[in-house]
Amino acid sequence: MRGLPRQVKAALEKAHDSALLAVEVYNKPAVTFKSGAYITLMVIACTSLFHSIFFRQKKKPFYKGDNGRFLFLDGDFKHWELDECLRQYFGSDVMNPVRKNLEFFIPLRNKIEHRSMPELDPSIFGECQAMLLNFDEMIEKEFGAKYCLRESLSFSLQLFPNAENLIEAVRKNPSTKPVMEFVQQFRSTISPEVSASGKYSFKAYLIQVANHKNEHALPIQFVHYDKLTDEEKKQLSHLVTMVKFKEMPVVNPDLFKPGEVVKKVQAGLGNLKVERVGKTVDKFSMDTHSRCWRRYKVRPPKDAQDPRATDWKYCVFDKLHSDYGYTQAWVDFLVEKLKDEKEFNSLYNHNA
Repeated sequence: MRGLPRQVKAALEKAHDSALLAVEVYNKPAVTFKSGAYITLMVIACTSLFHSIFFRQKKKPFYKGDNGRFLFLDGDFKHWELDECLRQYFGSDVMNPVRKNLEFFIPLRNKIEHRSMPELDPSIFGECQAMLLNFDEMIEKEFGAKYCLRESLSFSLQLFPNAENLIEAVRKNPSTKPVMEFVQQFRSTISPEVSASGKYSFKAYLIQVANHKNEHALPIQFVHYDKLTDEEKKQLSHLVTMVKFKEMPVVNPDLFKPGEVVKKVQAGLGNLKVERVGKTVDKFSMDTHSRCWRRYKVRPPKDAQDPRATDWKYCVFDKLHSDYGYTQAWVDFLVEKLKDEKEFNSLYNHNA
């Protein structure tokens, strides 16, 4: 890394080392904390890579206070975390699949860093692989191919992975449910275009073929789909139908609008009526629902700086429509909670 400014070099070396450690840990057969260790190290790697890019651009990736001066933390500059790096690097391009891939891992890292969840590994392999490929492509784009990782890595030897789905994983280990729910909820919020992109989640079919006659040929090669000829794409489509079920992406399949929540909770409470302001009305109304999400803090108020700061178990922010979707867990929570008449009345007694 000769010729790079000191700060750029230091950040890029840290990014390199963290990424190589991430891959090494993930490929160790005896390690059960694969995803947790990989994600933690790759978040460090990606953050450091963005810092190296900003330093090269003569931009200091440090937070500033209201007075315009840089903030310090434990005697050092308070560096931008990965989510702030994404805002600075991608700007208004909020649907970029590379950005969405990293946004998937930021909260997931916080959820699993204190858990060992081998059941999660097969479920998020595609996102993990895309994260590494995106990392190397960004290095090549920003600094050139000579700094890439690909020459240091080989294709790891693998047994056939367990293809169990998220529901089966939760059944085997109920403690994984909060994390699995997060994975499902995040995937439900992204568009079909992003979901289908290889930069969000890498998908491939590894099919055994006869040994190649050329001894110099690579045993495994990755081929970009968009570089295939029309005839090759046609042949591939026939092959893929033999090994997979057709899946049509659906955005937000398990989320409810506020009006739907109101109907479900009202029904769950027995369709009871109450007297309010001289009128007989449904016990659970839109007004009641608004009081509930404020009381139980499942989403921020309308004028919040970050509308994404929701409780993922109950509520998800939809960037495309600038509104919120609610889960079945939220409906169940409200029905159970508000069966207690004292709890229900407290929503109004305290002007919630």
